[in-house]
Amino acid sequence: MAPNSALHSNFNVDYVISYRFADTNNIEARNGFTALMQSLARVGLATEVRNGDNCSLLVFIKVGPDKRFAHEVYRSRVKDWLHGVRAAEPAKETQGTVTGQDLTEAERFRIIHHLITSPTDEGGAGVTPKEGRWKNVESIFPLHDHTFNKEWIKKWSTMTFLKVEDLDEIRNRFGEKVAYYFAFTQNYFAFLIFPAAFGFASWVILGSFSPIYALVNGLWCVTLVEYWKRQELDLSVRWGVKGVAGIQKKRRDFKHEKEIRDPVTGETLQIFPATKRLSRQLLQVPFAFLAVLALGTLIATCFGIEIFLSEVYNGPGKTLLVFLPTGLLTTLVPTLTTMLTTVATRLNEYENWETAESYESALTQKIFVLNFITSYLPIFLTAFVYVPFGSIVVPYLDIFSLTARPFAQQEKQLQTPKSGAFVINPSRLKNQVIYFTVTAQIVNFGLETILPYVKRRGFSKYQEIKSESAAKKGGAGAGVTIDDVPEEAEFLKRVRKEAELDVYDVATDLREMVVQFGYLSLFSVVWPLTPVSFIINNWIELRSDAAKICLEMQRPTPHRADSIGPWLDSLEFLAWLGSITSAALAYLFSNNGLGPDGTPAIIKGWALLLTIFFSEHFYLLVRWGIRLAISKIDSPGMEIERAERFMVRKQYLQDTLGQDVLDVPSGFMEEKITRASLEEDARQNSLRTTGPTEHFWSRQRTWEESAKVGANLIEKMAPKEGKKQQ
Repeated sequence: MAPNSALHSNFNVDYVISYRFADTNNIEARNGFTALMQSLARVGLATEVRNGDNCSLLVFIKVGPDKRFAHEVYRSRVKDWLHGVRAAEPAKETQGTVTGQDLTEAERFRIIHHLITSPTDEGGAGVTPKEGRWKNVESIFPLHDHTFNKEWIKKWSTMTFLKVEDLDEIRNRFGEKVAYYFAFTQNYFAFLIFPAAFGFASWVILGSFSPIYALVNGLWCVTLVEYWKRQELDLSVRWGVKGVAGIQKKRRDFKHEKEIRDPVTGETLQIFPATKRLSRQLLQVPFAFLAVLALGTLIATCFGIEIFLSEVYNGPGKTLLVFLPTGLLTTLVPTLTTMLTTVATRLNEYENWETAESYESALTQKIFVLNFITSYLPIFLTAFVYVPFGSIVVPYLDIFSLTARPFAQQEKQLQTPKSGAFVINPSRLKNQVIYFTVTAQIVNFGLETILPYVKRRGFSKYQEIKSESAAKKGGAGAGVTIDDVPEEAEFLKRVRKEAELDVYDVATDLREMVVQFGYLSLFSVVWPLTPVSFIINNWIELRSDAAKICLEMQRPTPHRADSIGPWLDSLEFLAWLGSITSAALAYLFSNNGLGPDGTPAIIKGWALLLTIFFSEHFYLLVRWGIRLAISKIDSPGMEIERAERFMVRKQYLQDTLGQDVLDVPSGFMEEKITRASLEEDARQNSLRTTGPTEHFWSRQRTWEESAKVGANLIEKMAPKEGKKQQ
């Protein structure tokens, strides 16, 4: 097989399992691998084994008989139908479910992954990577379709906006969860066109801290969030996943306390009391307090050191010393965040969530608290501590003179100014916002996209040099590939590289977009060009994330979702908080953008609180109005949903009452009265007892008789004037 052909062929492989046994003794590794093969074969999966890198095996998996797989597809769709996710009843013939309806790659891979990982009592193999008896199973992943990847990247590089068909393609390949990320980012990017244009105009005409810009930006934020809610709904209907969150499988670590029988379905349900979980969730309050105290203290301390070194200290080494706080933050914040993330994970496990979706949602909310503190606290300190209270606070920063004392030549260089004598740096807040919205975005792009590529290329080169060196010394360099069949060699080389790649986590990219939205909502009034920076960044981000999935990550396992999950709540929170912070900043800097200048004397507390009060209530009123307006607007998703419901009811009526049940009946004409019909009626009346009701309905036999009687009555009852006119 030619190299190019091997690159684009996956030999009909559905999944690959990487089985690594470097830290396991020989007997245990062999027994574990035998158990793995038996478990996969029991659920009808065909396997092939090849050697991998660094004491590992590659298990190639292909779905077995078509009839078995068709049955799994049918089971999945029936479950969706029973829970209201799928409107139409699945085909009664099992095989027809696969051949009669579109089976996307994402659905195929999802069902096969379910076969591999779901518990044995649910019909799966029960293989869970790195857990229990499967500790040697390092990863389970589908292979990249390099033909599609190449065309996808090439196509996107020439497009400005994504169409809904492009999102459909992502969903069909990578599943709804990944597709929702790209849909949100595309929607966010398109929405940024207006604030970017208005922000540039405001920067030229109105300047910073404009109340007009703050008002328009707040309207834009709430419109984006509310419009995206409708888009989520439309996409969930279009992709057939509305309500899918309600049928996610249980977590393996979920511990139930009792079992009850569902009165509707008759199924046995494992229950953990909601009141008990709520009592455990109350521990989130001390966790949030701990996170604020720990991260807040660290960031505030580094903030104070940076103020002292950059604006108070005036001695030797100042040029280098000003980077000390940055070094401390770079070193300590990730370490402390990792520790707090571990605490959040333990707390999340203690809450004993039933499904993987609910577990991830709760963990995301906890992690957002950490992201909020690390992302926004430095700007909050500058805007609401340094700017209004700088002249009062800075004289007390002499405690940080310890950081510069070894370099100072005289005590005067370490002295802080007296209270009221310190003059703040008026451009500090704007420079800080520019750093987080421009410089930090560029740095993050490099760390996210360029650095992994460089590391991967460097590691690959190191492996080649190591193999060549080993081959020269003892001929062992080709140990991994020595048994490869020539026609499989290029394919196996590619699979071994994919096995070493990281697992793609869409939550990381979603968190990045939500944090970026926070900067725009909370602080763009400081620098109106913020949306201009973000629209450029997001155009690149969409394409770099596509390239990252194709080149730097294992192909993601398709997972279903009907929204972006708890990140929507984060967006709503940031939009609400933005209405407060933007109003507060616009008021604080209402004196031609100069601000309080380090002294709170010009700040009137009642005016500030009144500004915040009216701004927040204006936000709530606008949000209600936008929700009402959007609810009145029809959408493709709602039309599809109504059409599906109608067709389901129509099909039910036709199956029950016949195909012509909904047909409009043809016109009905009465029979003409003849002597024979009158004689027959008289004969029938003589055979049965008749009463006043029968006599009433027998006086006029046809519509012609009724019309003739009515005309005679009109003639008799018409006024004399009417007769004269005739």
